[in-house]
Amino acid sequence: MRTDEHNPDVVIIGGGLAGLASAIFLARQEKSIVLLERSHSLGGRAQTKEQDGFQLNLGPHALYRAGRGIEVLKELGIRPRGGLPQASGGFVVNGNVKHTLPAGPLSLLTTGLFGLAAKLETARLLGSLRKIDGNSVMDITVREWVDNNISHPDVRNLALALFRLATYTNAPEQMSAGAAIKQLQIAVSKNVLYLDGGWQTLVDSLQEIATRSGAIIRTGAKAGMVERNSAGQVMGVHLANGEVYKTQNVIIASSPAIAVELVEGGRRTSLQSWAEDAIPVKAACLDVALTHLPKPGATFALGIDRPLYLSVHSAVARLAPTGGALIHLAKYLPPNDNEPADRVERELETLLEMIQPGWRQALVYRRFLPEMIVYNAMTTARRGGTKGRPGPEVQDVPGLLVAGDWVGKEGLLADASLASAKEASRLLSVARSPLSQIAVVN
Repeated sequence: MRTDEHNPDVVIIGGGLAGLASAIFLARQEKSIVLLERSHSLGGRAQTKEQDGFQLNLGPHALYRAGRGIEVLKELGIRPRGGLPQASGGFVVNGNVKHTLPAGPLSLLTTGLFGLAAKLETARLLGSLRKIDGNSVMDITVREWVDNNISHPDVRNLALALFRLATYTNAPEQMSAGAAIKQLQIAVSKNVLYLDGGWQTLVDSLQEIATRSGAIIRTGAKAGMVERNSAGQVMGVHLANGEVYKTQNVIIASSPAIAVELVEGGRRTSLQSWAEDAIPVKAACLDVALTHLPKPGATFALGIDRPLYLSVHSAVARLAPTGGALIHLAKYLPPNDNEPADRVERELETLLEMIQPGWRQALVYRRFLPEMIVYNAMTTARRGGTKGRPGPEVQDVPGLLVAGDWVGKEGLLADASLASAKEASRLLSVARSPLSQIAVVN
């Protein structure tokens, strides 16, 4: 490895999951790596806040046990620990009335959510879910698929709620049905993990392994520009403070818009079309820490006629002091949402009061996040679902690769971030010497 820090093999811009994972993969290939993170802490949306003994993620987070992300983490030497949420204690809320969540044969028979005809169609839908070929319907919308394959209106609404739950996305007229179906299949097949100690445990583990592998990590280091020569080849990274890193290989960890801002410098590239087309997926989140759970048996709620979510994450993961409870609530926001934030906050509080009456008397801490970006670009039917997302290599910018939750053909959310980080690192490892790629990582 080179000892001159300002002439590394690869510069990675961004210290989220994808950036840190890329740093490990490349450092293990005996490449000299510098990772630059503009904030003073690593992790991005995977950060966890410690408050009065509670560990609060930035809104509800879940790691899909059948997804690519957990495979990549294990390859890096990380085995996440946590608990699996259960269907018992779950409700669906429709018309301001809560009903038993129809998650299995018994609850499906007993729920008052809908009548016999809808129950029979729900049973058929759940029984056939794993057999659906998501790849064959990547280019049709969730709404089209639901309307074409489900006859009962109540079952259509339930299906839309399940797709929102699995994908965090409330845009059935735009999202790819194939991407949503595959994500729901992943969720149903092996459930999800709520992580002990929160997602910061992943960030801390990745940081420790990256540093041990030889990567140099700098926080509070804002990249200002990716330098290119007259042929468009990457030549280095300029920091906002005037420092310069000379390299022909960079990994940027950010949104499409920030990638454009760093790279283009007045010369349009293919990144611009992705930035213009990207539809960020957002949610309003209410995170609540309580001294105790007023209704211990009520741990989950899913809105049917409204895009709402509630889950007591501390019921299965170590996130609260003994006896305490940590609840995450969310409203999945549609694109171009303009509903007043205070109205959304009251709506989430009303749901919390329905499921956990008396919560205010047990309140230790609360945090409302009115517009959290869940992931940077929706997987749309118009773009062909995951098949239509950009790969890591930016063909018209020699030396540039991208990675993150908007990149690659594998998975959504953290699964996409980690899978694309691995692929970007693989492409760098097989590049000619000197390396010919830069990766943008989230």
